[in-house]
Amino acid sequence: MLWPRFRCPSTSHSSLIAMRRLLLLVLAAAPAAAAGGEMGYTHCACDGEGGGGGFWSLDNIFKWQKVSDLLIAAAYFSIPLELLYFVAGLRHLLPFRWVLVQFGAFIVLCGLTHLLAAFTYEPHPFMVVLLLTAAKFLTALVSFLTAITLLTLIPQLLRVKVRESLLWIKARELDREVVLMKRQEEASWHVRMLTQEIRRSLDRHTVLYTTLIELSRVLALNNCAVWMPSEDKSGMCLTHELRRGSDGEAVVSADDKDVLEVKSSDGVKLLPPESVLGSASGGGKEGTGTVAAIRMPMLKVADFKGGTPEVIQTSYAVLVLVPPSDRNWAPHELEIVEVVADQVAVALSHASLLEESQAMRDRLAEQNRELLQARRDALMANEARDAFQRVMSQGMRRPIHSILGLVSVVQEEGLTPEQKLVIDTMARTATVVSTLIKDVMEMSAVNQERFPLETRPFHLQSMIRDAACVARCLCDFRGFGFAVHIENALPDLVIGDERRIFHVLLHMVGNLIGRIDAGNVTFRVRADDETMEDQRWDPWRPSYSVLAEAKR
Repeated sequence: MLWPRFRCPSTSHSSLIAMRRLLLLVLAAAPAAAAGGEMGYTHCACDGEGGGGGFWSLDNIFKWQKVSDLLIAAAYFSIPLELLYFVAGLRHLLPFRWVLVQFGAFIVLCGLTHLLAAFTYEPHPFMVVLLLTAAKFLTALVSFLTAITLLTLIPQLLRVKVRESLLWIKARELDREVVLMKRQEEASWHVRMLTQEIRRSLDRHTVLYTTLIELSRVLALNNCAVWMPSEDKSGMCLTHELRRGSDGEAVVSADDKDVLEVKSSDGVKLLPPESVLGSASGGGKEGTGTVAAIRMPMLKVADFKGGTPEVIQTSYAVLVLVPPSDRNWAPHELEIVEVVADQVAVALSHASLLEESQAMRDRLAEQNRELLQARRDALMANEARDAFQRVMSQGMRRPIHSILGLVSVVQEEGLTPEQKLVIDTMARTATVVSTLIKDVMEMSAVNQERFPLETRPFHLQSMIRDAACVARCLCDFRGFGFAVHIENALPDLVIGDERRIFHVLLHMVGNLIGRIDAGNVTFRVRADDETMEDQRWDPWRPSYSVLAEAKR
């Protein structure tokens, strides 16, 4: 026996009503069928020969049931294909695909039971009954699992519905925020445009008139006016106006209530049209709306201190905006007015700064020209000094080299000990002079005040004898008496800079006889008992301080 099955094609309200009516019809037919047995219709006459005549004969009923089962099976088999096509197209977006798979299996099994039932209205083998029983069992199992799945799925769907409602609320809030952001972006665009127009000029009058024109165009105003304090600070004078209202000079007292409120407020102050500032700034037009007024700091730039100008706030100007009578000020429009007022104050301060910066630039240009001239003079002096040093080096080194060559030739001749001492002294003195010339050239070239010592082993006693010989010659030339005392304990082979030590000795003697007119000079050399730990090496300097013993 086949049980009637119903399938709801959609979840709309009308479909639910139709489904409820069909269910009530089935429930109402069940008692009628039960009552038919009591009224005498206990058999369906399935075993009769004709089953009755007419349209409602048993054969016709079986045919209609068979056709109905085939159509139901065809419909059940087509619905899973449509669901499969739908799921394949939205496999990345559709949630709960496994639920659709269960529904598809349930529908396919229902269609299979109807298809097998279509073969039971005629004589059929036992295999058909067995297959029909298996199909019904699988259908019952899958339908039961699907019902359990729906019990867990419905709360999730309800939560999804709640989330959808929350998302709709959030979307509406985001729409409002987007509208506000667009208004802010529009206000920012107007501010940038006005700022660019204002900063195109550094003339005060051009800046103010550009501000009035652009504000009137952007905000659709009847008139714009700028009031500045008078020289004695007792009143506010109408100095700039977009549309001239009267030929006379408009002056408002600085002690007026509206003027004091505007100057004491940091933001935009809304004034009634009949106020003193509103009526005087109307431009001669009737029917004006609420007037917006804002103060503008008049910045004065003092002298430069440490590279930064000192800004002193002296007074305020007042910017008055007169809209039409049907206009109400929006918050973003007031924000535009505040930002533009700040930009105008900055532009006016830049215009004031331009004059001082131009004067400072002229002075710096003059100083730069003087520095360039001084640099050129210094370069010319350095070139002249270098040329002089080259000439002096060539002019002084050549004679010294000639003397050294001549002395070296004489040293090869057979000389007496006295002559050899004099010739060696001359050679050593020429070497010292050559070293001094070299030091002077290097000191002038690299601008250094210290020279490294060229230490090597040398004979100290021989060098001292040569120095004493030169010192004797100098003393004899100046008329000084000269005596030499050299200790026997003086070492002979030592390590040091022989040429610079010889130079120091000559410098000591020359400095001594240069400061006195007559007397005796004693050249005394002795060995010091200073230990090696107490000795220290000092770098060579061009000036010396030498200890010596002199006797007058």
